[in-house]
Amino acid sequence: MRILHVFRTPTGGLFRHVRDVARGQYGIGHSVGIVCDSTTGGEAAAKLLRSSEPHCQLGIHRIPISRLPGIGDISGVRQVLAIARRLTPDIIHCHGAKGGLYGRIAGRIGGIPTVYTPHGGSLHYAWSTPAGAAFLLAEKMLARIGTGFMFVCKFERQQFESKIGIPSGKHATVIYNGLWADEFKPIPPDANAADILFIGDMRRLKGVDVLLEALALCGRERKMTACLVGDGPELGQFKAMAQRLGLAGRVTFPGRLPAQTAFRLGRLLVMPSRAESFPYVVIEADLT
Repeated sequence: MRILHVFRTPTGGLFRHVRDVARGQYGIGHSVGIVCDSTTGGEAAAKLLRSSEPHCQLGIHRIPISRLPGIGDISGVRQVLAIARRLTPDIIHCHGAKGGLYGRIAGRIGGIPTVYTPHGGSLHYAWSTPAGAAFLLAEKMLARIGTGFMFVCKFERQQFESKIGIPSGKHATVIYNGLWADEFKPIPPDANAADILFIGDMRRLKGVDVLLEALALCGRERKMTACLVGDGPELGQFKAMAQRLGLAGRVTFPGRLPAQTAFRLGRLLVMPSRAESFPYVVIEADLT
């Protein structure tokens, strides 16, 4: 079978999910390809994509994909369609809101079946807000186009059914995130590890601001240290916030690191996220 995965940013849990699925599909004899954004992720993403090349017989294709809706989406859909027509996949697996937009429309135009995995995305929004209403309405319209849905956990499926609804006749299933056998090993913290460890995107959605405020409050009784691993659009804001709260010297921001490297840098993993689906880091932390 020829499978083309389409998603936006090559970072975080969604990216990990796609790499794992591609590796597994290749292992049982399928031909796999990837289409993702060319403007995000930096060298860390490029390195991980290179590590996936042996599993991607259909190649890894990077095009500009913006986070927010815009006129560039028309070009993006056309590029995905052109790639799909050249690779002739049997199915397009769309991941995340933008991957779902590009992949499903390209599949509809090209007559290619599609399956969609939300990975949270638009589901983190509410109908009661202008932005949420726009994103969820788009999801509701696109839900009629795709062939079916795959969710990474029951919670994600329940949220989708509640906010969007699964159209009659569309196949939907839950396939959980998982780990490889070689990941089942303890990772002891370094001798100078911080008290608190955060691993994730530097976005308000992940609750980094809540964590920093909590550290400042705890500091009245005990000067706790924290290591915040990750990168993202609001990293600069969080660094400034740490300074403003008097956390300089107690909070470090080492950037994006592999999870198994990051786990050595802290003793207690904290996830202050405002919304999640089924994050890999929780499964990985249970093994350390």
